[in-house]
Order: sequence, then structure tokens, then C-alpha cells
Amino acid sequence: MPTFPFVSRRRLVCGMIPLAALLLVSGLRAEDAYPNRPVTLIVPFAPGGSTDVIARVVAEGLRQELGQPVLVDNRGGAGGTIGTAAIVKATPDGYAIGMGTASTLAINPAAYKNLGYDVLTGLLPVSNIAAVPNIMSINAAVPANDMAAFIRLARSQPGKLSYASAGIGSVSHLMGEQFKAATDADIVHVPYRGIGPALNDAVAGQVQVLFDNLPSTLPMVEAGKLRALAVSGPQRVAALPDVPTFAELGMDELNWMAFFGLVVPDKTPAAVVERLHAATVKALRHEDVRSRLIAQQAVIVGNTPQEFGAEIKRDLDRMRRAVAAAKIELN
Repeated sequence: MPTFPFVSRRRLVCGMIPLAALLLVSGLRAEDAYPNRPVTLIVPFAPGGSTDVIARVVAEGLRQELGQPVLVDNRGGAGGTIGTAAIVKATPDGYAIGMGTASTLAINPAAYKNLGYDVLTGLLPVSNIAAVPNIMSINAAVPANDMAAFIRLARSQPGKLSYASAGIGSVSHLMGEQFKAATDADIVHVPYRGIGPALNDAVAGQVQVLFDNLPSTLPMVEAGKLRALAVSGPQRVAALPDVPTFAELGMDELNWMAFFGLVVPDKTPAAVVERLHAATVKALRHEDVRSRLIAQQAVIVGNTPQEFGAEIKRDLDRMRRAVAAAKIELN
């Protein structure tokens, strides 16, 4: 029968102290060394759209600042809800981060009956990367040269004019409903499967009005095929200096921009969030990153997690009001 040497309680406890200290130090070093392997950036939309373009620009800047590859993983579908759910359910260690937008963090939570997750408790904000102005435009043949003239026209012909959107629950849909509530103008909603076909029919005159993010509509405005009536943002857009903001026209509820920011799963360590935030702010100072974002008509932000969190809550409240007024409910 084998025998075992006697180990005193004191020697056992003393022997465990270095081990515990080693584990504690190694744990701190692992967190301090973040990241020590590639990071995945989940984009809740298909390649090619504004969210994907901005994500890929920032991913390159983060790669340089973090010293690790930042791999873009497109998880499109269901208006961004599939990809956002993947971000919420990811391991909270900083190696799976995500893009959050006005659609996924404000409109969807306001419009969907049951998302299966809560963006306010399931995600932590890192930073608002950039914001893109929205625009209201009309077909060039519509007999109205400014907003006041268009509102008079719409009120004089209730139900005769229509506006195109990228689909029910989209940014363009919510803006159209906000416009109707703000002006008491009866214009008909025509939803499309994406902003591309909606833009095409607005240019062709099949619908008279389009609400959209600025980048995709701007070329049609510059070509004279659409007439811009208003843009959103704290100031006028440099490319359209004669077009007033919604705020200037007394439509504050429409004067919001589409944001694109970084979020991480809830319970991600604070040190990791701080590291990601610092890397994001530095990345946004890179000249190549700045120039590529500005080319997308984006306003570069790079604010704190607390400021971004306040923006998310504010926009969510705004969208809840718009959704309730329009009686929108998605399943």
C-alpha cells in the first residue's frame, strides 16, 4: 500500500500563496496585454452598405492601434437584428466587438415586438465613430422649390403624393412618418426592398419624395435629378450650402443623424472597453481614416462611452415616439 508524506496545514497554505499570486498576476497581464490575438468586428448588415464601408475604414485604423488584425464579419439579415443578437451573445472578452447604428440600437428596439435582447442592458457603448446626415429630397419635376412650398402642395393634395423608403421600420420610413406628424401632410408611404430601388423610383418620378442617408442621395441631387429640401445635423452640409437643416425649419424631431458606433457585449471588462475606446479615438486621428470617412459625408465623432450611451438612449426615446405615432409594430 503506497504511503504519502505528511504535509502540514501551514505548509499547504504557504505553498498555495505563490500559486494564487501567480494566477492573479497572470490574469492581470492577460487583460493588460489585450489584444493578443485577432479581433472580430461584427457588422449586422451585408457588405457594401454605409455601415460596412465605415466598419472597414475603422477596422484598418484599429488594426494599426491594437497591433492585431481586426476581421470584419458581416452578419446581415432581418434589418440588422441577426447581427446585433450575435454581438449581444458573444463572449465578453473584447475579441468580438460590433457595429451599432441608429437602425439597430434605436429603430429596431422601438419597432420590433420581441427582439430577444435589450440593447441597453445587453451591450456596452465604446464610441460613436461617425454620424451621417439624413436628407429629404423630391423629384425635380415636383413644383416646389423649398420646404414651405412643398408642405403647401402636400396639404392641398392629401393622399396624392408618396414617399419611398428602404422598407418598413427603416430610417427612411421613420423619417417619413416623423415628417407627416410634424407637418400634418398626408403623403403615402411606399416601402421598397432597400434604398437602391427606392432611390431609382424617386429619380424616375414613380414616387415624389425620398428620405435617406445623405451619401446615397447626394449624387442624384448634384446631378439635378432630385431637389434637396432639408438635411439633418448641427449645421448645413458643406456639399449643399443652400439647403437648410431641419432644425432651421423648426422640425427638431427630424434633425437627427444616422450614427455608426462601436459596441461590445455586456460584462466586457472595463479595462478592455477603455483600451478599445482609446484605440478608436487614435484611429480616428489617422489622416487616411479621416479622409475616407469624410468622403462618405460622415461627421467624425469619437466620443466617450458615456456620451455615446446617452446618444443611444436619446435616439431610442425619439424613435419610440415616432413608432408609436405611426403605429408601427414588427415581429
